[in-house]
Amino acid sequence: MERITRRRISIILGIFCLILSGFALRLYGLQVVESDGNADNVKKYYSVTRVKAARGDILDQNGNVLVTNRATYNLVFNSFVIISAPGTNDHLFRLVQTCRELGIEYVDHFPVSKDAPFTYTLSDYNATWQGYFQAYLPKRSNLDSDVAAPILMRKLRELYRIPENWSDADARAVIGLRYELDLRRDITNLSNYVFLEDVDNVALSAILELSIPGLYTEESMVRVYNTKYAAHILGFTAAISPSQWEEYKEKGYAMDAEVGQSGFELAFEDYLHGTDGTRVDVVTSDGTLVDQYYKRDENGNEMRPVAGKNVEVTIDMNLQAAAEDQLDALIHSLRVDKESLPQGSKVPDGGDVEGGAVVVMDVKTGKVLACASYPTYDLTTFRQNYDELMEAPFAPMYNRALQAIYPPGSTYKMSMVVAAIDSGVINGSDRILTKGVFTKYPNFSPKCLEYSMHGNTHGLINARDALCVSCNYFFYELGDRINQSAMDATAKALGLGEKTGIELFEETGHRSNPETKAALFKGDDARWYRADQIMTAIGQSENRFTPIQLCNYTATLANRGTRYQATFLNRVISSDHKKLEFVNTPQIVSQLQISDDAYKTYTEGMLAVSKEGTARSIFANYPVAVASKTGTAETDSGGSDNGSFVCYAPFDDPQIAIAVYGEKAGHGLTMGNIAKEILNTYFGTSDVTIPGENQVN
Repeated sequence: MERITRRRISIILGIFCLILSGFALRLYGLQVVESDGNADNVKKYYSVTRVKAARGDILDQNGNVLVTNRATYNLVFNSFVIISAPGTNDHLFRLVQTCRELGIEYVDHFPVSKDAPFTYTLSDYNATWQGYFQAYLPKRSNLDSDVAAPILMRKLRELYRIPENWSDADARAVIGLRYELDLRRDITNLSNYVFLEDVDNVALSAILELSIPGLYTEESMVRVYNTKYAAHILGFTAAISPSQWEEYKEKGYAMDAEVGQSGFELAFEDYLHGTDGTRVDVVTSDGTLVDQYYKRDENGNEMRPVAGKNVEVTIDMNLQAAAEDQLDALIHSLRVDKESLPQGSKVPDGGDVEGGAVVVMDVKTGKVLACASYPTYDLTTFRQNYDELMEAPFAPMYNRALQAIYPPGSTYKMSMVVAAIDSGVINGSDRILTKGVFTKYPNFSPKCLEYSMHGNTHGLINARDALCVSCNYFFYELGDRINQSAMDATAKALGLGEKTGIELFEETGHRSNPETKAALFKGDDARWYRADQIMTAIGQSENRFTPIQLCNYTATLANRGTRYQATFLNRVISSDHKKLEFVNTPQIVSQLQISDDAYKTYTEGMLAVSKEGTARSIFANYPVAVASKTGTAETDSGGSDNGSFVCYAPFDDPQIAIAVYGEKAGHGLTMGNIAKEILNTYFGTSDVTIPGENQVN
């Protein structure tokens, strides 16, 4: 009995020793073999994550934050964990199905169409992404770049063991995810795969409930617009496009970086864009995070994200709001629904108005205080509404203030006064007898508007009075008498048909001259006639300028020929708002020497427009003296005339210049009402009007 007991104890001890030996061997495997000699008892996977830097804020000149960031979440894959997990394909398929049910589009750079018959979509990606695909082919499919897309898909179904009963679309979806994961696993140095960006709470909850191995949340930032105004100039950000990649690659940007695509976001990209950080995540095979740290650069510094700088623009949002609201209200008050008119009725003057623009500028610096275009759109929803906006009437995404080129009409006449007086054609006191119809040349008999409307003439008048009443006949005479090169040189020096230097994209437009006509037309139509020169003198013929050029021109007149570069940039401030990084200073582009006689004539003429002339119904009793000019320009498309209006104030110490333009608005005086409301906002004055007949030129 004692012998049996001893034998049993020996057996039990032997079993116990075997168990301990097994544990010891497993512990050795974990600590030494699988960990390559590390003391830890778990195999570790190291992955690199790009930590997105916060983009700088955009503020107006009063410190109001117009564009900023909000915290959000991205869903990011650790490729090692999901590939190592059992049932990788099933996990990914569940993820794809959930995204389909929720209507979510996720990131997928696999350059093959989403459905059969499969075709390549390489042209949708930049050269680097195309290079990644070329590197992927031999490593995963053992095929060269000439392989047809359907054959590649068949090979990849075999490689990734996609079930035969899966549809082509389902197989393609999962292969697309496997492609993204494999690129990061051992083919490229790309950081972790960002599967979804800016995930809302509903989607986040639904996807996290799937418990997909290796899929985790990562904090991020997205742009937020704090104003409904200034959509055309604030702009937006989006992922780098293939055409942009070569430029941004040289600056060290990541391929999936968000960059400015328009407006201030694009113009001030170098200031706003921060420097992304590079973080190393250490995880176990089940996805447990065991360590996390930032990589170090060649100098030993941690590669933490550095936020972008804050940009303070020149825009005054009080003036911007006034410009947009008044432009919107005026156009809606003018526009008539043709269907509501009695049959056979004519659309009233201005009833077919389409779009418009307003630009406000600081006379002494060239800083743009407001820049409005109508119709406009909402930056917060334009991505969702993009297709509708592209098809909407009157092109709401078109920035008319900077890109539309229009005939200036009578607002051009101040340039003619300067050119005529300073080239010796007339002096300020010279008077011309106006006859209503200019009959010097056969088959060309343009009329003065006063004659066309009332059968009257303006009689014997000088340049000051001709501006006041906007007498076309007077300017027909100037256009006939003056040397064309003198007329053109003056307009050029005043900024017409010239770039303003603004940081955003702008059209140049063109002055009416022989070179322009030759470039625009062919054959006999390209010849320059005396009639062209005469019509140029009243702002017609081939004169085409942007609203911002008209505003810059008006500010230059106020400055007696000193033209400043237009700018939207006020200051650049550090991300923590503690350090002033850059202050923009006024830049003089050109200086036209204007004689005392010419300066006195056009300034007094513009003041007379407001006090007794074509804008008297708006500004005669205005508490601030305003120098202004109305303009009416014929359109090529028929319908009502375009309306233009320019002004500066105060008359004796100019501070602010305004240009307003309305497509088919009827006449320039109408647009002057918008200018008055902007001046009310700027000077804090009340609305003052007097009764009077509206003159329309």
